[in-house]
Order: sequence, then C-alpha cells, then structure tokens
Amino acid sequence: MKISASLYSNKQTALEDLVRELDAHKVDYFHIDCNDDPRVFDDIARIRRISRTPIDLHIISPRPERFFDDIARHAVEYVFFQYEPAPDMPPPPALEGTSYGLAIVSDTPVEAYAAAEAWSERLLFMTTTPGQSGGVFRKDNFQRIRRFRELFPGVKVHVDGGVNHEVSFILRSMGVNAVVSGSFLVNNPSIGAAMLDLRANEVESRYLVRDFMIERRELPVLPLGQATFAQVLRAIEDFRMGLVFFERPDGLFAGLASNADVRRGLLRNLHDLNATRPEHVLNPAPVSIDQDSTIEQMLRLVKSKTFPINFLPVTTADGRLAGALIFNQLIRGES
Repeated sequence: MKISASLYSNKQTALEDLVRELDAHKVDYFHIDCNDDPRVFDDIARIRRISRTPIDLHIISPRPERFFDDIARHAVEYVFFQYEPAPDMPPPPALEGTSYGLAIVSDTPVEAYAAAEAWSERLLFMTTTPGQSGGVFRKDNFQRIRRFRELFPGVKVHVDGGVNHEVSFILRSMGVNAVVSGSFLVNNPSIGAAMLDLRANEVESRYLVRDFMIERRELPVLPLGQATFAQVLRAIEDFRMGLVFFERPDGLFAGLASNADVRRGLLRNLHDLNATRPEHVLNPAPVSIDQDSTIEQMLRLVKSKTFPINFLPVTTADGRLAGALIFNQLIRGES
C-alpha cells in the first residue's frame, strides 16, 4: 500500500524542508489539497525543483475545468476531483502520465462513482472533512470500501482522513491501494517512526474484527444437509473467494469448504465423482475468531498456528456466522 503525505497538514515547516525530509524516508506521493485555489500550482512548481516524487492532487471546486490547463502544464501524476461541488463536471482531458480519480465524502453513496467511470481509474474516500487535518476516521467507511469493491471491481481505492497506524493496518489488509496521512505523519516529531508505524505488520488497536470483516451477507453461505455438491462448486465460482460457508438448520456455523477441501473430497471419490456430496468436502472445525476480538488478538491467533491462515470465519458468541476475514487482500494494495 502506498503512502501519500498531506503536505498542507504541516504549517510550521518550510515546504522545501518538509519535502526533503519526507523524500529521505521514501514517501510514495505528496498530497496537495486545492480548495479552488490555483496558487497550489506554485507550490507544485517548488516541489518539482527539488523532488521527483509523484504529486497526488485533490481538487475541490465547483468549476474543476478551470484547472485542466494547469494540470497539463505541471504534468501532475494523480488528480482527484471532489464529486459534491461538481457532480456534472466535464471529463478531464486525457494526458500521458496523468491518472484521474473521483473523491467522495463519507455521506455520499459509493454509486456516485458511476458518473466518472468513463474517465476515472480511482476513488478517493474522504473519511473525515475534506481539506481539514486531524479528524477521526469514520469506521463505517470500512464497509463502504467493501461495497465499492463489489460494484466497481478493479478500480483502485485511496483513503484520506484520520489515517494512523491502526487504520493503515486495517486498510492494508483490505487491499486499499493508497492512503493519505496528514497530522499523524507530517506533524510527528519523528517522520521516520511514523512511516514505520504506517507500514507496520503489528499494531494495538481500538478497532474490533467486526468493524472491518466481510459481512455475512457478502459471503457464499449454504445450508448443510440441503445443498448439493453442484451448488458448492457454483458458489465457489460465483463469489470468487475460493471457499463456501455452511450453516446448520438451527442457524449455527457448521464449517466451510475451500478449494483444497473440494480437491481432497474429489480424490476420495475418484471411483464415482457423481457421488460427491457437500459433507465429503466439509471442514467442520476451521480456525475461526469471535467478532469482538481485537486486531492484536487476531494476530496472536494467526501466529499461533503452524500452517498459513488464508481466511478466518468470524462468529458470534453463540456460534453463528457473522462474517469472514480473507487475507489474500494483503497482497493487492499496490497502486
């Protein structure tokens, strides 16, 4: 996952000094907020004189087209246009080396991205107030990101607002491509330590598994004892998660079948593949985790196993399926 430093979050350090320090710690992008003010391009010119780090420009304006020429002149690498002040903006000009995206606030439906789908490659989730530093990440955005991924697969996801080390860890596990970090990074007494925290693989967190899990309604779930083996194969294929979950008639979690379980079940029935039933491929006791577990508890559980954990069913206290964690997202967050 890439890290973009929000330069204007630091108002005490000279721009050139801040850029040099961030470059020394190998930040991926410089984030510039443009609140309908063309003077930001003067700052971009100053950055260009001392750094080759790509610019991540966020334009908030009722007339974004007034900035098209400046974007081209300064060859800005990433440009996001805020949806709310200009929902009917004209498509920006295609420019070599420039990637466009849309930005939306937390109360705007993710379906709004359809308005920009023809020219945009990315969506920037504004998870606090746009253009203001130091806010708290709204955790309902975890599910909004999942919803967006369902509707617009393949579109890159960026997040700006309240990103600290624990939020960064969760977003990285969800496969987010890039995060903008403001106060946590550029106002930290040690920018190097903050960069390490944003990329850390272990964190203490106030967030619970239930806050960022894939919810049950998004999972392939079949009734044990009623489903056919063909339905198992179809669910694995249609949901593209590599597994299917089962529930008992009383609603309790009954286990799962992964691609590996299906393969082993078929090998046991090579003499008569048509006789294969869901019970033959069921793993009735997979490693699972309670929905009220913390990230620290989740990591401790994963590390305690001698085999790799690719997914975790998430259960309620009374043994029902609440959701799941799919860890293959960890390798997807590159922009």
